Amino acid sequence: MNAYAVAASVTDPEMPMLTLEDLGVLRDVRESGGEVVVTITPTYSGCPAMATMRDDLVHRLTDAGYAARVEVALSPAWTSDWITEHGRRALREHGLSAPGPAPTRNGPIPLTLLPTARAVTCPRCGSARTDLTSEYGATACKALYRCSECAEPFEHVKEI
Repeated sequence: MNAYAVAASVTDPEMPMLTLEDLGVLRDVRESGGEVVVTITPTYSGCPAMATMRDDLVHRLTDAGYAARVEVALSPAWTSDWITEHGRRALREHGLSAPGPAPTRNGPIPLTLLPTARAVTCPRCGSARTDLTSEYGATACKALYRCSECAEPFEHVKEI
């Protein structure tokens, strides 16, 4: 298996139904000076999963016979628009609401303490009748919702 295929098969530690490629975190895999250099971009600054992603990439590539190093690229900043269609489908199949299009911003980003208004569809029954229960779920990149139709709680991956 080539180095890209190995790196692309590594899963996200917080959402293991997604590979780093599906999540859009895997930015580049190249050979340089006898080693494989993998570039990843965090979903947001301070993401606690970055160390685990790095370690998982190095271990998987080492097990496949490659000398590996991981670099982190902060620019361009990750956007939820980079999640692949396969990744969005996997999120829904595992009961998470996939993000819609990321907001387009020009200039400063306003600080608001109010919940973010989102059009969220229940991943279980497809209803748009959903209510935000918490702006933060198990991780900062997810919000908690409850479906008014089927009464099931679910997490929504935020648009970033």
